[in-house]
Amino acid sequence: MKIMLSAGETSGDLHGAALARELRTLDPAVKLIGFGGAEMAAAGVALRQNYADYNVMGISAVILNLRRIFALLDDLTHLMDEERPDVLVIIDYPDFNWRLAARAKERGIPVFSYIPPSAWAWRKGRAKSCAALADEIVAIFPHELSPYEAAGANISFVGNPLVDTVRAEMPPTEARRHFGIGADDVPILLLPGSRREEIERLLPPMLGAAERLGAADPTRRFFLPVAGGVDEERIRRHLAASTAEVTLTHDARYALMGLARAAMATSGTVVMEAALMGLPAVVLYRMSALSYLIGRLLVDVPRFSLPNILLGETFETELLQGAVQPNRIAAEMEKIIADGADRRYVTERLSRAAARLGEPHAARRVAEKILALGRKRYCTP
Repeated sequence: MKIMLSAGETSGDLHGAALARELRTLDPAVKLIGFGGAEMAAAGVALRQNYADYNVMGISAVILNLRRIFALLDDLTHLMDEERPDVLVIIDYPDFNWRLAARAKERGIPVFSYIPPSAWAWRKGRAKSCAALADEIVAIFPHELSPYEAAGANISFVGNPLVDTVRAEMPPTEARRHFGIGADDVPILLLPGSRREEIERLLPPMLGAAERLGAADPTRRFFLPVAGGVDEERIRRHLAASTAEVTLTHDARYALMGLARAAMATSGTVVMEAALMGLPAVVLYRMSALSYLIGRLLVDVPRFSLPNILLGETFETELLQGAVQPNRIAAEMEKIIADGADRRYVTERLSRAAARLGEPHAARRVAEKILALGRKRYCTP
């Protein structure tokens, strides 16, 4: 069986890699091809293109890169024509991947959607068009199902793969030695995201907050885990312009999360990862003025942090747009760094949110569904 996967972001690359490993375990003869990143390549996917070359965020950035993005779409379409995969698996990256799905549908290739567009939050009409294109859809959060079910989609929630992948890579004592964290040190994480626009808009105010937090207590140590495919030189330029002392790390990030006292984090998957490790965070999001204006017209949600969404309650502080200021971030961080009612409340709610992600081995169940869809093609007259 031949399966084509398409994932255009860091989180999609991780999810795609987990799927690839499970697919190869269930069917060692399966051939995996497509579009993704280093994690998917390491898991056995023969990449036609690497997402790191196309990782842009925001409406203005997408407009500037439209020619390259459509050239990528054409190239992946050629790959489908050359390889004739039994299934196309699209993983998140909605605006691009659903165009690719439409081309697969024209060619009679079954489409499996993993992590569909957030129709529960905005552009709810997408659910109907997605239902028409995808043979099967699997969501990774239970609150995503409703609009797709109403649109007649074949959709299910079988758990979230983060439950399996978010595990400390080493015991706490070993991790402290590995990162050079002393018994009296208070580790704090900066998690600015992986996209260029996130780093540019969110890392400077994070560093400003770190300067204030460090001045208030010199035992505080600041760490920034660098994900694969991230422009580390861009990060280093921002660090050089700040007086905050920040250590860049490249491995064992979950073990580091388990040691950390608190984090300032860009809204996204990393906030959910932190929640699974019991790490409270101040959650930030800032976009271009144009993207924000359009977003206000289209998005109808009272909160944007995944743990908050899961519980329907804003228990973790969210700072958006103009509120993303160093002094405001630092003030909110102090509340979750200190022992007390605020910190206890947040950590207890994080545990509840993590429990909403379902049982372990979700990636295995999704891989089984993908292989079943591929086999079904052979059985259809």
